[in-house]
Amino acid sequence: MYLKVNTFKTVIASTPLVSIDLVIKNSNEEYLLGYRNNRPAQGYWFVPGGRILKDESLAEAFKRLTSQELGQVFSIEGATLQGPYDHFYSDCVFGDSPSTHYVAIAYKLNVQDLTSLPKEQHSSYRWYSVAELLAAPDVHQHTKAYFI
Repeated sequence: MYLKVNTFKTVIASTPLVSIDLVIKNSNEEYLLGYRNNRPAQGYWFVPGGRILKDESLAEAFKRLTSQELGQVFSIEGATLQGPYDHFYSDCVFGDSPSTHYVAIAYKLNVQDLTSLPKEQHSSYRWYSVAELLAAPDVHQHTKAYFI
């Protein structure tokens, strides 16, 4: 269930959001990052992912998010739980305030081929080695945390 804007602003100001982050690895041992269009983390390279909706199971959210973020549906059973992470931001999707707190549940997923990546959340995509993404100043700290 998607919330009305004013309701969602109240939620962001009042409680953590729960999300799934997708740590996508290809056969070359590289990881997929997208250049964020939206706040928070706008203007940074970040792993694909998104919020879990009310009344949506982890398995359903995983299928929806892989479809929306990767252009293909993947099952949570094919992924490996990496764990929960706190993400704190000083801004939110609506602007400079309120601040945003995510509890991001990271899942690692190995893929062979992604042919048509959606551009709604990310303007472009790139495959990074772990060394490259850890050294890059424009890869967000919350993404780097998945690799240290």
